[in-house]
Amino acid sequence: MKSFSNSLVSFCLALLLSLLTIQVQASETRIIKAVGTWEYFTNYQEHEGPFWNEHIAKVSKGEIVGEIKPHTQLGLQGYEIMRLVKNGVFDFAFGLPGYVVPESEIFEGADLSSLVQNIDVQKKVAEAYFPTLELAFAEKYNAKLMMLYPFHSQMIWCNKEIRSITDLKGKRIRVFLSTLGDFVEGVGAIPVSASFNDVPKALEKGIFDCAITGTMSAYTGELYKVADYGYTLRVGWGLAFGAMNLNKWNLLTSEQKALLQSELAALSEKMWNEIAKEDAMALACLAKGPCEMGEVGNMTLVTPSRQDLEVRTRVAREVILPRWANRCGPDCAANWNHTVGKLLDLRAETQPR
Repeated sequence: MKSFSNSLVSFCLALLLSLLTIQVQASETRIIKAVGTWEYFTNYQEHEGPFWNEHIAKVSKGEIVGEIKPHTQLGLQGYEIMRLVKNGVFDFAFGLPGYVVPESEIFEGADLSSLVQNIDVQKKVAEAYFPTLELAFAEKYNAKLMMLYPFHSQMIWCNKEIRSITDLKGKRIRVFLSTLGDFVEGVGAIPVSASFNDVPKALEKGIFDCAITGTMSAYTGELYKVADYGYTLRVGWGLAFGAMNLNKWNLLTSEQKALLQSELAALSEKMWNEIAKEDAMALACLAKGPCEMGEVGNMTLVTPSRQDLEVRTRVAREVILPRWANRCGPDCAANWNHTVGKLLDLRAETQPR
Protein backbone atom coordinates (compact mmCIF):
# COMPACT_ATOMS: atom_id res chain seq x y z
CA MET A 1 0.00 0.00 0.00
CA LYS A 2 2.83 2.33 0.89
CA SER A 3 4.50 1.52 -2.41
CA PHE A 4 1.30 2.38 -4.24
CA SER A 5 1.07 5.72 -2.39
CA ASN A 6 4.66 6.59 -3.28
CA SER A 7 4.01 5.73 -6.91
CA LEU A 8 0.92 7.89 -6.94
CA VAL A 9 2.81 10.81 -5.41
CA SER A 10 5.62 10.38 -7.95
CA PHE A 11 3.11 10.27 -10.79
CA CYS A 12 1.37 13.44 -9.58
CA LEU A 13 4.69 15.24 -9.21
CA ALA A 14 5.76 14.20 -12.69
CA LEU A 15 2.42 15.33 -14.12
CA LEU A 16 2.70 18.66 -12.31
CA LEU A 17 6.24 19.21 -13.60
CA SER A 18 5.11 18.31 -17.10
CA LEU A 19 2.26 20.81 -16.95
CA LEU A 20 4.56 23.50 -15.60
CA THR A 21 7.06 22.81 -18.39
CA ILE A 22 4.34 23.08 -21.01
CA GLN A 23 3.14 26.34 -19.45
CA VAL A 24 6.65 27.80 -19.44
CA GLN A 25 7.21 26.74 -23.04
CA ALA A 26 3.87 28.20 -24.11
CA SER A 27 4.67 31.56 -22.53
CA GLU A 28 8.32 31.65 -23.61
CA THR A 29 9.17 34.79 -25.53
CA ARG A 30 10.25 34.13 -29.10
CA ILE A 31 12.61 36.76 -30.48
CA ILE A 32 12.46 37.14 -34.25
CA LYS A 33 15.56 38.67 -35.83
CA ALA A 34 14.42 40.30 -39.06
CA VAL A 35 15.94 42.24 -41.92
CA GLY A 36 14.01 44.76 -43.99
CA THR A 37 14.31 46.59 -47.29
CA TRP A 38 15.47 50.20 -47.79
CA GLU A 39 15.41 52.52 -44.79
CA TYR A 40 14.70 55.56 -46.99
CA PHE A 41 11.53 54.12 -48.62
CA THR A 42 8.09 54.31 -47.02
CA ASN A 43 7.57 50.54 -47.07
CA TYR A 44 10.21 50.12 -44.38
CA GLN A 45 9.44 53.33 -42.51
CA GLU A 46 5.69 52.82 -42.27
CA HIS A 47 5.17 49.06 -42.51
CA GLU A 48 8.12 46.68 -42.19
CA GLY A 49 9.89 48.46 -39.34
CA PRO A 50 6.87 49.23 -37.13
CA PHE A 51 5.46 45.73 -37.57
CA TRP A 52 8.49 43.95 -36.08
CA ASN A 53 9.81 46.62 -33.74
CA GLU A 54 6.46 47.49 -32.15
CA HIS A 55 3.28 45.85 -33.40
CA ILE A 56 3.93 42.11 -33.03
CA ALA A 57 5.05 42.39 -29.40
CA LYS A 58 1.92 44.38 -28.59
CA VAL A 59 -0.60 42.01 -30.19
CA SER A 60 1.16 38.87 -28.91
CA LYS A 61 1.41 40.33 -25.38
CA GLY A 62 5.15 39.87 -25.45
CA GLU A 63 5.18 36.25 -26.63
CA ILE A 64 6.72 37.28 -29.97
CA VAL A 65 9.22 40.12 -29.99
CA GLY A 66 10.70 41.39 -33.22
CA GLU A 67 14.01 43.10 -33.92
CA ILE A 68 14.43 44.49 -37.43
CA LYS A 69 16.87 46.68 -39.31
CA PRO A 70 16.89 47.55 -43.02
CA HIS A 71 19.50 45.79 -45.12
CA THR A 72 20.90 49.18 -46.15
CA GLN A 73 21.69 49.96 -42.52
CA LEU A 74 23.36 46.57 -42.10
CA GLY A 75 25.66 47.10 -45.07
CA LEU A 76 23.99 44.37 -47.14
CA GLN A 77 23.26 44.50 -50.86
CA GLY A 78 20.06 42.46 -50.70
CA TYR A 79 21.17 39.50 -52.80
CA GLU A 80 22.61 37.66 -49.80
CA ILE A 81 19.58 38.04 -47.52
CA MET A 82 17.81 34.73 -48.12
CA ARG A 83 21.05 32.77 -47.86
CA LEU A 84 21.50 34.38 -44.43
CA VAL A 85 17.93 33.38 -43.53
CA LYS A 86 18.65 29.83 -44.66
CA ASN A 87 21.72 29.74 -42.40
CA GLY A 88 19.79 31.13 -39.44
CA VAL A 89 21.58 34.48 -39.28
CA PHE A 90 18.15 36.10 -39.68
CA ASP A 91 14.80 34.54 -38.80
CA PHE A 92 12.73 36.64 -41.18
CA ALA A 93 13.40 38.76 -44.25
CA PHE A 94 11.59 41.24 -46.43
CA GLY A 95 13.06 41.48 -49.93
CA LEU A 96 12.56 41.55 -53.68
CA PRO A 97 12.26 38.32 -55.69
CA GLY A 98 14.85 39.80 -58.04
CA TYR A 99 17.36 39.40 -55.22
CA VAL A 100 16.84 35.63 -55.12
CA VAL A 101 16.79 35.06 -58.87
CA PRO A 102 20.43 33.82 -58.89
CA GLU A 103 19.12 30.72 -57.07
CA SER A 104 16.26 30.21 -59.54
CA GLU A 105 14.59 32.33 -62.22
CA ILE A 106 11.25 31.02 -61.00
CA PHE A 107 11.23 33.94 -58.54
CA GLU A 108 10.81 36.45 -61.40
CA GLY A 109 7.48 35.00 -62.49
CA ALA A 110 5.12 37.13 -60.39
CA ASP A 111 6.44 40.47 -61.67
CA LEU A 112 7.57 40.17 -65.29
CA SER A 113 8.06 43.59 -66.82
CA SER A 114 5.16 45.61 -68.21
CA LEU A 115 2.59 42.80 -68.26
CA VAL A 116 0.27 44.37 -65.67
CA GLN A 117 -0.94 47.97 -65.63
CA ASN A 118 -3.44 47.74 -62.75
CA ILE A 119 -2.60 47.10 -59.09
CA ASP A 120 -5.76 45.03 -58.53
CA VAL A 121 -4.69 42.71 -61.35
CA GLN A 122 -1.15 42.59 -59.95
CA LYS A 123 -2.58 41.45 -56.63
CA LYS A 124 -4.40 38.61 -58.40
CA VAL A 125 -1.14 37.70 -60.15
CA ALA A 126 0.63 37.52 -56.79
CA GLU A 127 -2.12 35.30 -55.39
CA ALA A 128 -2.04 32.99 -58.41
CA TYR A 129 1.74 32.57 -58.20
CA PHE A 130 1.97 32.36 -54.40
CA PRO A 131 1.91 28.52 -54.20
CA THR A 132 4.74 28.34 -56.76
CA LEU A 133 6.90 30.76 -54.81
CA GLU A 134 5.96 29.11 -51.52
CA LEU A 135 7.37 25.79 -52.74
CA ALA A 136 10.47 27.47 -54.19
CA PHE A 137 11.28 29.27 -50.93
CA ALA A 138 10.93 26.02 -48.99
CA GLU A 139 13.15 24.06 -51.40
CA LYS A 140 15.83 26.69 -52.01
CA TYR A 141 16.03 28.42 -48.65
CA ASN A 142 14.32 26.25 -46.01
CA ALA A 143 11.96 29.20 -45.60
CA LYS A 144 8.23 29.71 -45.32
CA LEU A 145 6.82 32.35 -47.64
CA MET A 146 4.50 34.44 -45.49
CA MET A 147 3.43 37.31 -47.77
CA LEU A 148 3.80 39.07 -51.10
CA TYR A 149 3.35 42.84 -51.24
CA PRO A 150 4.06 45.64 -53.73
CA PHE A 151 6.34 48.62 -53.82
CA HIS A 152 5.08 51.62 -55.78
CA SER A 153 4.60 51.05 -59.49
CA GLN A 154 7.79 51.24 -61.49
CA MET A 155 7.81 53.86 -64.26
CA ILE A 156 10.32 55.55 -66.54
CA TRP A 157 11.72 58.99 -65.70
CA CYS A 158 13.72 60.82 -68.38
CA ASN A 159 15.86 63.93 -68.74
CA LYS A 160 14.94 64.14 -72.43
CA GLU A 161 11.55 64.51 -74.05
CA ILE A 162 9.48 61.33 -74.19
CA ARG A 163 6.09 61.38 -75.89
CA SER A 164 5.58 57.70 -76.71
CA ILE A 165 7.15 54.29 -76.27
CA THR A 166 9.02 54.69 -79.56
CA ASP A 167 10.91 57.67 -78.11
CA LEU A 168 12.69 55.27 -75.73
CA LYS A 169 14.64 53.77 -78.62
CA GLY A 170 18.36 54.38 -78.27
CA LYS A 171 18.05 55.79 -74.75
CA ARG A 172 20.27 54.54 -71.93
CA ILE A 173 17.86 53.45 -69.18
CA ARG A 174 18.68 52.46 -65.60
CA VAL A 175 17.34 49.01 -64.61
CA PHE A 176 17.71 46.82 -61.53
CA LEU A 177 16.15 43.51 -62.60
CA SER A 178 16.74 41.17 -65.57
CA THR A 179 13.13 41.40 -66.71
CA LEU A 180 13.36 45.21 -66.80
CA GLY A 181 16.45 44.85 -68.97
CA ASP A 182 14.43 42.61 -71.31
CA PHE A 183 11.78 45.31 -71.65
CA VAL A 184 14.34 48.02 -72.29
CA GLU A 185 16.11 46.00 -74.97
CA GLY A 186 12.74 45.01 -76.42
CA VAL A 187 11.89 48.66 -77.15
CA GLY A 188 15.33 49.29 -78.66
CA ALA A 189 16.89 51.01 -75.65
CA ILE A 190 20.05 50.22 -73.68
CA PRO A 191 19.79 48.87 -70.11
CA VAL A 192 22.25 50.21 -67.53
CA SER A 193 22.52 48.69 -64.04
CA ALA A 194 22.86 51.18 -61.19
CA SER A 195 21.86 51.48 -57.55
CA PHE A 196 19.08 53.92 -56.70
CA ASN A 197 21.47 56.21 -54.80
CA ASP A 198 23.39 56.80 -58.04
CA VAL A 199 20.32 57.67 -60.11
CA PRO A 200 19.92 61.44 -59.51
CA LYS A 201 23.54 62.35 -60.27
CA ALA A 202 23.70 59.97 -63.24
CA LEU A 203 20.59 61.58 -64.75
CA GLU A 204 21.96 65.05 -64.08
CA LYS A 205 25.29 64.26 -65.70
CA GLY A 206 23.73 62.43 -68.63
CA ILE A 207 25.34 59.09 -67.79
CA PHE A 208 21.97 57.66 -68.64
CA ASP A 209 18.91 59.29 -70.18
CA CYS A 210 16.15 57.65 -68.15
CA ALA A 211 15.73 55.64 -64.99
CA ILE A 212 13.21 53.02 -63.93
CA THR A 213 12.12 53.40 -60.32
CA GLY A 214 8.93 53.64 -58.29
CA THR A 215 6.67 56.65 -58.22
CA MET A 216 7.27 57.47 -54.57
CA SER A 217 11.03 57.00 -54.75
CA ALA A 218 11.06 59.26 -57.82
CA TYR A 219 9.41 61.95 -55.71
CA THR A 220 11.29 61.50 -52.44
CA GLY A 221 14.54 61.12 -54.40
CA GLU A 222 13.75 64.45 -56.12
CA LEU A 223 14.17 63.11 -59.63
CA TYR A 224 11.97 65.99 -60.80
CA LYS A 225 15.01 68.24 -60.28
CA VAL A 226 17.05 66.31 -62.87
CA ALA A 227 14.36 64.83 -65.14
CA ASP A 228 11.50 66.66 -66.83
CA TYR A 229 9.49 63.73 -68.19
CA GLY A 230 7.73 60.76 -66.65
CA TYR A 231 6.45 58.00 -68.94
CA THR A 232 3.71 56.33 -66.90
CA LEU A 233 3.72 52.88 -68.47
CA ARG A 234 3.99 50.52 -65.50
CA VAL A 235 7.02 48.40 -66.28
CA GLY A 236 6.91 46.59 -62.93
CA TRP A 237 5.59 46.66 -59.38
CA GLY A 238 8.69 45.92 -57.34
CA LEU A 239 6.78 42.97 -55.90
CA ALA A 240 8.35 41.99 -52.59
CA PHE A 241 8.18 39.06 -50.18
CA GLY A 242 8.23 38.30 -46.48
CA ALA A 243 9.73 34.88 -45.64
CA MET A 244 10.68 33.09 -42.42
CA ASN A 245 13.28 30.46 -41.57
CA LEU A 246 11.38 27.17 -41.24
CA ASN A 247 13.39 26.00 -38.23
CA LYS A 248 12.39 29.15 -36.36
CA TRP A 249 8.81 28.83 -37.57
CA ASN A 250 8.60 25.30 -36.19
CA LEU A 251 9.63 26.52 -32.73
CA LEU A 252 6.44 28.58 -32.46
CA THR A 253 3.33 27.18 -30.83
CA SER A 254 0.24 26.64 -32.98
CA GLU A 255 -1.32 29.73 -31.40
CA GLN A 256 1.77 31.84 -32.15
CA LYS A 257 1.83 30.59 -35.74
CA ALA A 258 -1.83 31.45 -36.23
CA LEU A 259 -1.33 34.92 -34.76
CA LEU A 260 1.74 35.66 -36.86
CA GLN A 261 0.05 34.49 -40.08
CA SER A 262 -3.02 36.57 -39.31
CA GLU A 263 -1.03 39.71 -38.52
CA LEU A 264 1.20 39.38 -41.61
CA ALA A 265 -1.88 38.84 -43.79
CA ALA A 266 -3.34 42.05 -42.35
CA LEU A 267 -0.05 43.87 -42.97
CA SER A 268 -0.01 42.65 -46.57
CA GLU A 269 -3.60 43.80 -47.19
CA LYS A 270 -2.82 47.18 -45.67
CA MET A 271 0.23 47.61 -47.91
CA TRP A 272 -1.67 46.71 -51.09
CA ASN A 273 -4.33 49.30 -50.24
CA GLU A 274 -1.96 52.07 -49.17
CA ILE A 275 0.50 51.63 -52.05
CA ALA A 276 -2.34 52.25 -54.52
CA LYS A 277 -3.19 55.53 -52.77
CA GLU A 278 0.47 56.57 -52.46
CA ASP A 279 1.01 55.88 -56.17
CA ALA A 280 -1.62 58.45 -57.09
CA MET A 281 -0.29 60.89 -54.49
CA ALA A 282 3.28 60.62 -55.76
CA LEU A 283 2.23 61.14 -59.38
CA ALA A 284 0.30 64.27 -58.42
CA CYS A 285 3.32 65.59 -56.53
CA LEU A 286 5.67 64.85 -59.42
CA ALA A 287 3.38 66.68 -61.84
CA LYS A 288 1.29 69.79 -61.16
CA GLY A 289 -0.15 68.87 -57.77
CA PRO A 290 -1.92 69.20 -55.47
CA CYS A 291 0.83 67.79 -53.24
CA GLU A 292 0.36 67.30 -49.52
CA MET A 293 3.93 65.99 -49.13
CA GLY A 294 5.83 69.10 -50.18
CA GLU A 295 6.86 70.96 -53.30
CA VAL A 296 5.35 70.22 -56.70
CA GLY A 297 7.70 68.60 -59.23
CA ASN A 298 6.17 70.12 -62.40
CA MET A 299 7.20 67.11 -64.46
CA THR A 300 5.43 66.37 -67.73
CA LEU A 301 3.72 63.00 -67.29
CA VAL A 302 3.03 61.12 -70.51
CA THR A 303 0.30 58.46 -70.47
CA PRO A 304 0.87 55.52 -72.82
CA SER A 305 -1.48 55.54 -75.80
CA ARG A 306 -3.39 52.56 -77.18
CA GLN A 307 -0.65 52.17 -79.79
CA ASP A 308 1.97 52.22 -77.04
CA LEU A 309 0.18 49.41 -75.22
CA GLU A 310 0.05 47.41 -78.44
CA VAL A 311 3.83 47.78 -78.79
CA ARG A 312 4.19 46.77 -75.15
CA THR A 313 2.14 43.61 -75.79
CA ARG A 314 4.28 42.69 -78.78
CA VAL A 315 7.48 43.21 -76.78
CA ALA A 316 6.05 41.10 -73.96
CA ARG A 317 5.19 38.22 -76.27
CA GLU A 318 8.29 38.37 -78.45
CA VAL A 319 11.00 39.36 -75.96
CA ILE A 320 10.11 39.42 -72.25
CA LEU A 321 8.23 36.12 -71.96
CA PRO A 322 10.46 34.02 -74.26
CA ARG A 323 13.65 35.27 -72.59
CA TRP A 324 12.30 34.50 -69.14
CA ALA A 325 11.06 31.08 -70.27
CA ASN A 326 14.54 30.28 -71.59
CA ARG A 327 16.11 31.35 -68.30
CA CYS A 328 13.62 29.43 -66.19
CA GLY A 329 13.14 26.33 -68.33
CA PRO A 330 10.15 24.52 -69.91
CA ASP A 331 8.67 23.12 -66.68
CA CYS A 332 8.84 26.53 -65.03
CA ALA A 333 7.22 28.16 -68.07
CA ALA A 334 4.46 25.53 -68.18
CA ASN A 335 3.64 26.19 -64.54
CA TRP A 336 3.51 29.94 -65.22
CA ASN A 337 1.18 29.37 -68.17
CA HIS A 338 -1.25 27.48 -65.93
CA THR A 339 -1.19 30.13 -63.20
CA VAL A 340 -0.28 33.71 -64.13
CA GLY A 341 -0.48 33.14 -67.88
CA LYS A 342 -4.02 31.81 -67.59
CA LEU A 343 -5.01 34.89 -65.61
CA LEU A 344 -3.44 37.33 -68.08
CA ASP A 345 -4.21 35.33 -71.26
CA LEU A 346 -0.50 35.17 -72.11
CA ARG A 347 1.94 32.31 -72.68
CA ALA A 348 5.63 31.99 -71.93
CA GLU A 349 7.27 29.72 -74.52
CA THR A 350 10.93 28.77 -74.71
CA GLN A 351 12.67 29.58 -77.99
CA PRO A 352 15.75 28.07 -79.66
CA ARG A 353 18.86 29.98 -78.65
